[in-house]
Amino acid sequence: LQDIRDNSTYFRNELIKMGCQVLGDENSPVIPVMLYVPSKIELFHALCMERGLAVVTVGFPAVPLNGARTRFCISAAHTREQLEGAIEKIREVVDILRLRYNESAW
Repeated sequence: LQDIRDNSTYFRNELIKMGCQVLGDENSPVIPVMLYVPSKIELFHALCMERGLAVVTVGFPAVPLNGARTRFCISAAHTREQLEGAIEKIREVVDILRLRYNESAW
């Protein structure tokens, strides 16, 4: 349990530092990140897949129209190197789609 908690905390904190709007319980291995704009759902998914990242995206009607999001599922089996690599790829996608909604990242 400690490994999954450590991995989840690391990943969540890196997304927050990046400027992403992260929701959910801080100890949860399921980490929702807000996309907000419905038109960014497919682009986010496609750009992540191009980089070898499998992501789950969620849009209307499962969430409010302006509540589009992606969910990352972290495992105890992920290595730190895998998480760091994923963060770098996500950073590229976040920059392309301008998803830095948290002003503290600027």
